[in-house]
Amino acid sequence: MNTAQLPPVAPEVTVTLVEGLSPRLRKRLDAAVTKLGARPTHREGDTARIEVDDETELRLHAPGGVVAKAEDIVCGCLLAPACVHRAAAACAAPAADPAPEPAEGPAPEVPGPAAAAADPAASSPGTASPAQRAAADALWAAGAAVLEAGVDGAGAVAQSALLRAAHTARIRHLPRAAGAALSVVTLLRAARAGDPSYRTADLVTALAELLGTARRVGTASGAELAAVRGRVRRPYGQDGSLRLYGLFTEPVVTDSGHGGVRTWVAGADGRLFTVGDVAPGGAGRALGVADRAVRLGDSALTHRELGRAGLAVSGATVSPDGRLGAGKGVKAVTARGAAWTEPPLAALWETPPSEQAARALRSTSRYADPDAGGSDLLFLDVELLGAVGEPGGACLLALCEGGVPVRLAVADDDPALAHRDNLTLLAAAPGTRLRIIGRLVPAPHPRLTLLACSHPTGEGTVDLGLDRLGRADLPDPAAPVHLAPPHPAGSGAPSPLYLLERRVEQTVPAGRAALGMLGDVTAEARRIRRGGLPTAAELLTALCASAARRERDLFGRLLPADTDDFAAHWLAAARYTAAVAESLCAAAWNAVGEGPGAPSLSVREASG
Repeated sequence: MNTAQLPPVAPEVTVTLVEGLSPRLRKRLDAAVTKLGARPTHREGDTARIEVDDETELRLHAPGGVVAKAEDIVCGCLLAPACVHRAAAACAAPAADPAPEPAEGPAPEVPGPAAAAADPAASSPGTASPAQRAAADALWAAGAAVLEAGVDGAGAVAQSALLRAAHTARIRHLPRAAGAALSVVTLLRAARAGDPSYRTADLVTALAELLGTARRVGTASGAELAAVRGRVRRPYGQDGSLRLYGLFTEPVVTDSGHGGVRTWVAGADGRLFTVGDVAPGGAGRALGVADRAVRLGDSALTHRELGRAGLAVSGATVSPDGRLGAGKGVKAVTARGAAWTEPPLAALWETPPSEQAARALRSTSRYADPDAGGSDLLFLDVELLGAVGEPGGACLLALCEGGVPVRLAVADDDPALAHRDNLTLLAAAPGTRLRIIGRLVPAPHPRLTLLACSHPTGEGTVDLGLDRLGRADLPDPAAPVHLAPPHPAGSGAPSPLYLLERRVEQTVPAGRAALGMLGDVTAEARRIRRGGLPTAAELLTALCASAARRERDLFGRLLPADTDDFAAHWLAAARYTAAVAESLCAAAWNAVGEGPGAPSLSVREASG
């Protein structure tokens, strides 16, 4: 069964079906999900059909694209509707995105004791309400249970507990935590299905976001509480009239088969905005959409043209992350653009690289506030040094302000796009000076994915995913080449932080038991401490001790493990490693002679 053919199922539907099973059928649920996965699936309009066997068919009806009611999943077997097949189909299908937050009033109910009455008042401006704290506690418990069991043990029943907690959190006006729980469920399913795009690091981040957000609900207040609560949908606010200047257009191709483009523009004050067009279609659609008209007012500009032209927009609507809305009240007319060397765009390249990297890190942080805004783009003047080999393939080495060497990597290796060919060609032109735009890649050394650059001849700009350079576009190879001295930062032995990182990641596939059997980690802790990270050494020791700790009763029988204690230690280690990695990345961007800005976090700070 190709799960991509199944429509998304509302979390509350999955919860209803799983919790309606008898204890005997719940034990068979994971096996039923696996069995359904091997059966043929057909999609016809709003209905998907699964052939349970030669005589039995199961149907998922999704009016509007989502299975919104338990009655919309129908099985033809003799035990229906109390069969395991309906719940298995819901668990195999993608979890639907949350619906908009409910208005004040009674909350929709799902069976079971966790479905309390609606919160009579969402959180006060100062603190979370009792019902919100209870919802956060349920999310913490469900997340801690997943961490205890690991991917191997977090089957459909554990996922259902997460979905129930997510549903309750949503109706309690905690959409950020609810979204984190849905992300964990999606990644668990991908891991258990052997999805090649699954990465353990992504599940580490999602679990830490879930546990960290759930913990903060009870302690946050004011503006912090608003950030912890989050928003279901990015609202578009009125931004009046804008004078926009095109920067570049990048193709967008996702693992889910979507394709399109995103065009970046800047306002007169330097603020960055985007206009996008992404839909199912892959790389082929991305290349085609680049030459279609922008969906913004009455503008006739294509995305390629807007990346080099200008717009005057009235009635503009903008989301917190800078996306321009295309509502009926928006009017836009073509205006003069600006070269990258002219105001107001030239100012983007005047900020020191280290300051730009710090700003981008705040945007790309694994646990950044989703509504904080900001951009992960960097604007640099560089001198190309040539290709440098890496395990995943060659990248382009360049030197930017302050003598900092920057590795410029391919943004997308899809052969239909121009990224790889352009980077290979530029690597053959050492000494060339370019003005570039790249996306920060958090790493212990300065690294960007290269998105756009000034033309090597000095005339115009190049969208490196869409425009193809030729050898005739390169400078005269006989021209003198000047190579500045390389920046020494980043050389030497790697940080021992990885010793803690691998233990954090090791927990996720096999659960707490994977660390509980390690035994003595004194040697690893000593090595980390010698590397100048005493807090990391303390966290590693405490994490492994918590994993191995099992109390016994008066008769010598093992008591249940303390999942809360282990989850708290794991969360502290996960957040600490992320914070240190980001600090090391920021330090690597310092110019020659600047201090490294080494991080210093306590255990208390790490666990917050």
